[in-house]
This record gives sequence, structure tokens and C-alpha cells, in this order.
Amino acid sequence: MTTSSRAALFEKLFKVLRKYYKPVFPDPNAPILDHLLRACCLENASYQAAETALAALFHEFFDLNEIRVSTVRELAEVMACLPDPAAAAQRIKRLLQHVFEENYTFSLEELRKGTQGAAVERLQKIDGVTPFAVAYVVQSALGGHAIPIDSGTMEVLKILDLVSEKDAAAWQVPGLERAIPKSKGIEFGSLLHQLGADFTANPYSPAVHEILLATHSGAKDRLPKRRSPSPPGETEVPAGQPKGESAPVSTTFAAGVAKQESHPVSGEQPPDSLPKKRGRKKKNPVPQPDPSPLSTSSAEAESSTSPSESPSKERKEGSLPSSEPLRPPSSAEASRKTSSESSGKRPEEPTSRSSKHPASTAKLSKKKPR
Repeated sequence: MTTSSRAALFEKLFKVLRKYYKPVFPDPNAPILDHLLRACCLENASYQAAETALAALFHEFFDLNEIRVSTVRELAEVMACLPDPAAAAQRIKRLLQHVFEENYTFSLEELRKGTQGAAVERLQKIDGVTPFAVAYVVQSALGGHAIPIDSGTMEVLKILDLVSEKDAAAWQVPGLERAIPKSKGIEFGSLLHQLGADFTANPYSPAVHEILLATHSGAKDRLPKRRSPSPPGETEVPAGQPKGESAPVSTTFAAGVAKQESHPVSGEQPPDSLPKKRGRKKKNPVPQPDPSPLSTSSAEAESSTSPSESPSKERKEGSLPSSEPLRPPSSAEASRKTSSESSGKRPEEPTSRSSKHPASTAKLSKKKPR
């Protein structure tokens, strides 16, 4: 774009902005430090939000020194009305810390005494001060001709084709100060900043798009557009992949394919997909109570019905527990047991070695078992 066409486009933008916004003129007699603090809050924010945040800051904290020693999180909570309160709090804290460590006071009025070039160099060396804050102080407090540009305003100028990518990276707007005279610099800067703040708050706003198209009709293709949702059944193609190529198979899908291929093609289904048999659930068998030695007849009936029980069970029913391990029966005991089984009589139970008294099979204690 030539210099004349760029200057004409700036003039057209100025006329359009006057129809939609009203200029805001700062107080040139306010302290320079106050202008710097306002610029820290005003970056990418509206004038109303910046004034609200600054008023809340001085209301919640006692003085500038308390603001300096507070944390960024505490400052950001107070300035929550800003679009990026954490960034604004970081700028303010670093600014106050640098000024206090350099002068041990919160004042920058000595910048009015020197030349404007020296004042700009001093402002640029202050920690936390951005190019927007430097231009704002030069324009509103030092009487210089510098139009403040923040990131939202730079995006607007890129859409209007007034700034190239190279100029935006260097944070320069060629031909701006020549196209806009110094007498109208504060008014134009205020109107342009309001447009940039509205764009930062909502880049898809129809009102913002209307202003941009009224300034430059060719900016329609550069306007930010919302992403349309993909139709059902169609997957989005990742960035950097041609539309014709298919997306890589996911790990889960590949594992499922490998699981299906492991089975033969004879109609067999994988174990997970086999239908489960339906039927009545089997009831758990009711546990039988242990036979208690209530009477001699019940013991004899039990011995007659189950003569093949182990000696351990007989010892459990009639005799006292023994601490010795069980030993296999001898041949004499086995023959005696066989003869007793054939006659229908209960064999004599062995006497426990751990007890002096033999186990009684006829008479049982009337005491209840524990």
C-alpha cells in the first residue's frame, strides 16, 4: 500500500470512528505516575473498566507502598473487571517496585523538566512499562505526538491492511503520525483505542465488523469467523494433514481389529461376545448344623448311618480334643471296627491321651456346650 492510500485510509477510519464513539480526554496536569498506572489498566480494556479497576485499587489498599508489597493475586482479585487482571497487576507491581528502588519515592515529575527524548528513554527503561504505556504518557502528560497502540488495536489495523505482519512484529504503524496531525492525536487515539477494546472483548461482534467494513470493504475476507460445527458422521481432519488422506487408526480401534482377527473366520465369536445362558440361579446349599451330642440315640443313629466317618470326627463328638496329631489306625483296630460294624454296635472310642478320664458315650454332661 502506498503512502497516499494509507493516509487516505487513516482519514476515512477517523471519520467512521467519530460516528460510533466519543473521545475521552485525560487530565494533562495529573502526576506522571498516575498516567502510568492508568495506562497499565487501560491496555486492551475500555476506559470505564480501567477507571473502575484503578478506583478499586486505591480503595482497597492504603497507599502505593502497600500496593507494591502485595501479591499479584491480591491485586488481580481487586481488578477483576479488566479483561486480563493478572497481566495488569503484574505490570503495576513491577512498575512501582522499579520506581521505589530507583528513587525511594513514588514520583516521576522530574521527567517534565528534561527533553522529551530523554523522558522517553527513561520511561522505556522502567520495568513493566509497555510501548502502549510509553506512548500514552508521552501523549497525555508530556504533550508529545504518539498514538498508543495495544495488541487489540494492532489486530484491527492488520484487518484493515494498514499494518503488515512485519510491522506488527516490530510494533510499528508506518505513516500514522503523518496522517493524523498532533492537534487531533488525542481524539483519534481515544477513538481507535475504544475500537480495539471492543475487538478484544468480542472479535465476532457484528458492530465491530460493521465499523471495519465501513472503513475498508476489502477487509471482509480478513474478519475473524467462528468455526462451524462439523456435520454428524464426519470427523475433522487434523491440521497439517491433506483432506484426501485418512486419519491414522487409533490404538483402541487397532486393538479391537487384532482381537477379531485372532479368531478364525468359521463363524466363531470371541469369548466376550458369546451370549450368556439364561436360567435360574442355583441356590446355595443350606449348611447342615453340626451334630450335637444331645442324646445317645442320636449318636448311635449317626454312627449306624455313617460308619465310615474318620476317627477325627468321632473324637470331635465324644472325646475331648487332643493336642497330638492323628495317627493311622492299626490292623487290630481296623479288624475290631469291621466286626463292630457287622454286628451293628458302635466301636469303642479311644481314650484321649490328654485326659485322665475316658470319653463317655452313654452318659453325656448336662452342661450346654459353649
